[in-house]
Amino acid sequence: MTAVPPSCQILDGKALAQKMQGELKQEIAQLVAQGHRSPGLAVLMVGDNPASAVYVRNKEKACEKLGMVSFGKHFPADTDQETLTAAIASLNEDERVDGILVQLPLPDHLDAVKLLHTIDPSKDADGLHPVNLGHLVRGEDGLRSCTPAGVMALLAEYDLELTGKNAVVLGRSILVGKPLALMLLEKNCTVTIAHSRTQNLADITRQADILVAAIGKPEFVTADMVKPGAIVVDVGINRLELGEGKSKLVGDVDFAGVAPMASYLTPVPGGIGPMTVTLLLANTVASYRQRLGL
Repeated sequence: MTAVPPSCQILDGKALAQKMQGELKQEIAQLVAQGHRSPGLAVLMVGDNPASAVYVRNKEKACEKLGMVSFGKHFPADTDQETLTAAIASLNEDERVDGILVQLPLPDHLDAVKLLHTIDPSKDADGLHPVNLGHLVRGEDGLRSCTPAGVMALLAEYDLELTGKNAVVLGRSILVGKPLALMLLEKNCTVTIAHSRTQNLADITRQADILVAAIGKPEFVTADMVKPGAIVVDVGINRLELGEGKSKLVGDVDFAGVAPMASYLTPVPGGIGPMTVTLLLANTVASYRQRLGL
């Protein structure tokens, strides 16, 4: 990793993820010792997308490490919508399954939104069902979108004061930008959502006490876009090809350039990525507890 000046503290998502997973493992072990079953997570994957295969494998390994049961289902790329809908319906009824996740992206012939809508909201491990997003809008309890919830958990771990702060979220996706804006609003931030059509973007980002980059453009946020002393959260994961078969992972933030400007900064990798998987597991355990009436 690029050297970080003393004025900038790294927000270590990897360390917090390990801590939270350790706590979840202990919680599961205690519940199993009391005679309860293990929590179950079902991940549905369609086709042979190499990146998706890695993500699914990592989720299954994490389940095993925590004492959870993984109900992975891998379908061929030409699987039709009806087959997947039936598989989700079966998992909705399965008492051993507490969380259901459809690994995205799906092959083009499938309607991902329709499939996500068929998941029982109480088993929606990704927190993306309209019912759960509705709970978020209303400020009610419910399963939260994993990546934004991971961002909020990381900010909380470092006791960062959010009340009254100007927060700018770069990106308006339903996966990250929109739910994260609502979560920051819930913590009394004044929130601006910026995106590809925003005019005078740098003028807006320089107003941010908290700047979140979630736009999928490698190293897009540069030092001139950052207010001195800002908290900068990088949600992006982009693979840059270096030639000769080599590549490296970078975020949406120019880490080396922005570090001297920021008071806190998340690295890529090791920032928000590990938090996303951990919140997926935490959602599954929360669903499990609710199902057991605990």
